[in-house]
Amino acid sequence: MLSAVLLAVLLCGAVLLCGARPATLALAWAAGAAVVLAQVDLAVHRLPDRVTLPAGAVCAAALLADAALLGTWPALLRALLAAAAAGGVALLAALAAPSGLGLGDVKLLALLGLVLGWAGWGVLLAGVLLGLLCGAAVSLVLVATRRAGWRTPVAFGPPLLLGAVLALALEGPLA
Repeated sequence: MLSAVLLAVLLCGAVLLCGARPATLALAWAAGAAVVLAQVDLAVHRLPDRVTLPAGAVCAAALLADAALLGTWPALLRALLAAAAAGGVALLAALAAPSGLGLGDVKLLALLGLVLGWAGWGVLLAGVLLGLLCGAAVSLVLVATRRAGWRTPVAFGPPLLLGAVLALALEGPLA
């Protein structure tokens, strides 16, 4: 039930942010993927490729359609560069500290880079920063309440997704 309500709120948010245009499909598909990814990551600490990879493809196709129909080519280019940058930095971090960041997180950050980068560089930076802050806050609360130790693995996908949603909500309408 909570998942359905959350998805409905996110889908309404996508429409409010973009209006009636192909980019709305990218946000809507990312919203659906986000609900699934958050649940799976919380349950088993995995972000499955069967969700992240199709989400990336659908989002890229929807943003390409938006560019072709509405001439938003600069936003598409920025989105692709942001996806490469976010995914690349995350990959370097995962290679440097494999126990801290998994490859699922890398793919999620590339997807978030695509979606948030389309909205703007500031939105991307805000989304990642808010995600990191949310993750740190959750970790500190878990340690403070003795539900986790300093070395206990914590799902990082949900805080990243929450940061992305907050950044888009703070940005306001994109149409």
